Amino acid sequence: MCGIIGIVSQQPVAQVIYDGLLVLQHRGQDAAGMMTCEDNKLHLRKDNGQVSDVFHTRHMVKLVGNMGIGHVRYPTAGCSSSAEAQPFYVNSPYGISLAHNGNLTNVDTLKRDLYNEDLRHINTESDSEVLLNVLAHELQKRGKLDLKVDDIFHAVSETHKRLEGAYAVVAMLTGRGILGFRDPHGIRPVVYGKRVSDQGTEYMIASESVALQAAGFDLVADLKPGEAVYIDQASQVHLRQCADNSRLTPCIFEHVYMARPDSIIDNIYVYKARLRMGVKLANKILRERPDHDIDVVIPIPDTSRPSAMELAYHLGVKFREGFIKNRYIGRTFIMPGQTMRKKSVRRKLNPIDIEFKGKNVLLVDDSIVRGTTSQQIIEMARDAGAKKVYMASAAPAVRYPNVYGIDMPAVEELIAHDRSDEEVGKLIGADWMIYQDLEDLIAAVKKGNPQIDEFDCSCFNGQYVTRNISDDYLDKVRAIRNDQAKQQTEAQAQAVVDLHNTQ
Repeated sequence: MCGIIGIVSQQPVAQVIYDGLLVLQHRGQDAAGMMTCEDNKLHLRKDNGQVSDVFHTRHMVKLVGNMGIGHVRYPTAGCSSSAEAQPFYVNSPYGISLAHNGNLTNVDTLKRDLYNEDLRHINTESDSEVLLNVLAHELQKRGKLDLKVDDIFHAVSETHKRLEGAYAVVAMLTGRGILGFRDPHGIRPVVYGKRVSDQGTEYMIASESVALQAAGFDLVADLKPGEAVYIDQASQVHLRQCADNSRLTPCIFEHVYMARPDSIIDNIYVYKARLRMGVKLANKILRERPDHDIDVVIPIPDTSRPSAMELAYHLGVKFREGFIKNRYIGRTFIMPGQTMRKKSVRRKLNPIDIEFKGKNVLLVDDSIVRGTTSQQIIEMARDAGAKKVYMASAAPAVRYPNVYGIDMPAVEELIAHDRSDEEVGKLIGADWMIYQDLEDLIAAVKKGNPQIDEFDCSCFNGQYVTRNISDDYLDKVRAIRNDQAKQQTEAQAQAVVDLHNTQ
C-alpha cells in the first residue's frame, strides 16, 4: 500500500504536493519523496520517515517547478531502506520519474527480460523501478525525439502487455507532462481532478479523491481499468484506453481499512460503505443471538468507527468511545516486525475505565489480521473492568495473503488461517467472536456502485482476480513475508545505516 500524486500547474507545485502527501499519509509511513520539474531540470527529495520528517524548509525551497510527482511508502517486504523510497528516475529516454502503488506479480521474469533483452540494469529490490524501466524501454522503442501523445499511449499499451499484478502509476516526462495509468483490473485506486485559478487550469492525479479535495481540486473521474491520462505542460488532458480485455475488479480491502473514509473510490463513498458494513454485521448478530446481552458497543479507533456506530444503532444499544488514541503512533497493521507491533498497541490506545466497568462490551474492529492487536485490546478491556468482552470484525476472516500491494503476513501468521471463528475467539481471549460474512461485505460495498461485478476479495477467499497466481508464487510470498525474514531484512538495513553513520 502506497500513495501517489502528480500535478501539472502554471505555478509552483511543491507545497500542493506536500499537502497532498500529508493527506495520503495513511497509505504509507515508512518513506516519502517528491520530484519536481523546472523547465528541463529535475529536483528530488526522498528519504525514510513520514512526510513532515522528510521535507523541511531547506528542502522545499529547492523543489521548484510547475510540475511534479510525489509518493508515500510503507515497506511491502519489511524493508525500510531509503533506497526503496520513491519516485525513481531513469535518464533515458527523455528523463522519466515514476511513483507506483501496487505490486507486480511477475517481477522476476521482468527483471530477467530487462537485463537480457532490454539491456537495462535494476539497482534495487523495488518492483516500481522495474515498472519504470519497462515503461522507459517501450518509450525508447518509439525512437523519436519529438514524442507525440500517440507514442506515449502506445508505450503504455505495450507496458500493460508485459506487466502482471496490480499497479496505479504516476510518471513525469521531463519538460513534457504527467502520465497516469491503472492496471487492467483496476485493483488499486487512482483518480484525477482539476482546479481553475487566476493562473489557469491545473490538474492533479492521486490515489484517493481526498487528496484532490484537500487542495481545492474538483474530482473529474477515477481512471478506468487499463486507462491512461496524459496531461501536458499546457494543461491539455488526453485520455485513452490502453489495455485489451480490461475489467473493473477493485480491491475490497480499500473500503475495509486502507482508504480514508472521506474518499470516493470508483464512485463508492468509503464512509457510506463502512456504515453499511455495520448494518450487515448488526443483522448477523440479531440472527445468531437475538437475545444478546451486549451493554455497549465500542470501536477500536479509527477505521472501525462508522461501522461500530451504525451497528450500535441497529442493535439498539449504547455507542461509546472507550479508547483514546495516541495520534503520534503509526498504523500497527503496517509496522514491520511482531515486536514493534506489540509495543505499539499499548502506546497507541488507552482505555476509559468507566465505559468498561461491569459491562458486557462489544468491541468492533475493521478487520483482524494477525490477532496481535485484538488480543492486547481485549486484555485492556478486561483490565478496565469489563464483565464480558465480545469481538466483532466488520470484515470476514483474513485467511489468505494479499499479493496486490498489501503486505499481509505469511499465511501461517494469519490468526484465522485454518482456524474456525470459535478458535480465533479463544486465541484472542474473546467471550464471543463474530465476523462479517463475505457476501454481506460485498453487498455493503457494491451498493455504492452496482455496476461493479466483482471485487478482489483474495485475502478472504483465496481467489485472485488476475487468475495467474501459482502455488510457487505464494510459497515465495510466504518466505519473504514471515516475521523472521522481515526482522532479518530490517537488521541488514539497520547495519547499512549504522555503517554509513560511522563513516
